[in-house]
Order: sequence, then structure tokens, then C-alpha cells
Amino acid sequence: MTERLVLHPLTPDEARRLVARRPAADDHWAPGYPTDGDVESATDFLGHCAATGDPQPFGDYEIRRRSDGLVIGSLGFHRPPGADRTVTVGYGVVASARGRGYATEALRALLALARDRGITRVKGDADLGNVASQRVMTAAGMRAVGEDARVRYYEVVWPCTVSAAGRS
Repeated sequence: MTERLVLHPLTPDEARRLVARRPAADDHWAPGYPTDGDVESATDFLGHCAATGDPQPFGDYEIRRRSDGLVIGSLGFHRPPGADRTVTVGYGVVASARGRGYATEALRALLALARDRGITRVKGDADLGNVASQRVMTAAGMRAVGEDARVRYYEVVWPCTVSAAGRS
């Protein structure tokens, strides 16, 4: 939870509804949610659940506004961490919620969760033309570490420390 947002861990049932683009009666989706990116991410999440079980806390999250419970986007980890304690993140918010700092606020919270769980490196990327996403990662504390003809790559690295779970 952040000042304005709830990062709700996506359940497999919620992911199936999201992929089908069929909300339940108690789902409060903003217009435009889910995007194609949200559906792709939820599909990957369901694949991880089927192969290895629910990867939470290294799964997907809905971004919900605390003020009204409206789902305005999603973010999460592409897959659970490997032996090197590295993860890759992705995120997105619906068009009507952009420009209000929600993506940065949500990404900061996700980075804190990763660090608290003993992750030592978080990676992300944005298309070269997606300046807004590049600003989000920079504002959340990630730094540009390279680019190719299409994408700029970002990361944040922390020293290996003992996490709240007692791992190092």
C-alpha cells in the first residue's frame, strides 16, 4: 500500500478474468483496463502458476486507487528471481490515469518489495520513444544502463543484504 494506491496481488482467478476481459461484479476496472499489455502479463502469470505454482510475491499486481478502488493498471515481475537474485519488472496505467505520478508511486513500492525480499538487482526497459516510461523508472530510482536501436535499459542494484525473510 502507498499513500494513494493499493498494489493488489493478482490471483489466478482474477488473471483468468483479466485475460478473458470479463470482470466479475465486484471488479472495478477503469475504462481501458485491461490493456493488451495487462492481458499479456496476466497470461504469463497464469503460465507460471501452471508450471511452478503461484509465484507471489514475485507475480503480478493490480494498481488500485485507494480513494475509490478503481483498477487503473498493473505492474509486476516478469518471473520469479533466479539464483542471482535479479528480477525484471513491467508496468502500465490506463490513459486516463497517466501524468499523475501513479506509475512512479507503484514502481517505487514494487522496488521496495523486491529489496525487502532480498533482491539485489531489478531491471526494466522502455522503447526509445516512450519518454514517459523512462521518466517513471528514473523517478523511481532506476538508472539507464544502455540501449539498442529500439529500447533503453534501466536497473537498480543494491548490495546483498539480509532481507526481512532472513535470506541474503
